[in-house]
Amino acid sequence: MDLQSFFKSKIFTGILIGLGVAIAALVLFNLGMFVGYQKADFSYRWSENYHRNFAGPREGFMAEIKNSDFIDSHGVVGQIIKLDGNSLIIKGRDNVEKIISLSAETTIRRLRESLQTADLKNNDLIVVIGDPDSSGKITAKLIRVLPPPPGSFPPVTDTAPLPPR
Repeated sequence: MDLQSFFKSKIFTGILIGLGVAIAALVLFNLGMFVGYQKADFSYRWSENYHRNFAGPREGFMAEIKNSDFIDSHGVVGQIIKLDGNSLIIKGRDNVEKIISLSAETTIRRLRESLQTADLKNNDLIVVIGDPDSSGKITAKLIRVLPPPPGSFPPVTDTAPLPPR
């Protein structure tokens, strides 16, 4: 078979069509990758510049709610300032006092240890989660006694002089 007849044969035509289809598929694949990259890049840049473009707050729209003066109706974090039977008075955020009602269903925990109401004492730092009532009290469901913050000292109850150095 000579070269002239090979170029006119069906085999050569099939090879050319196969190469053309393969090249077209590669071009389409690369075009798809290029378009996908451009879309992803646009989406990334759009989200990065959203606040600048639409004049929204830099911290997000919920930042104002985070620092607002909403009342802690379902819980409080603070220090026990008074124990009175089945109720506690807690000094919470901004020195606001909250009355906490205790019930038989109230769970009191310190780390993994379960406590009783009698184990609570003044100056304990606690987190209370419960249900508010119409009088503004919180009926405690869970009280978590927190360890004292680092660097804090317990209140001094003994006024004995320090030994000489």
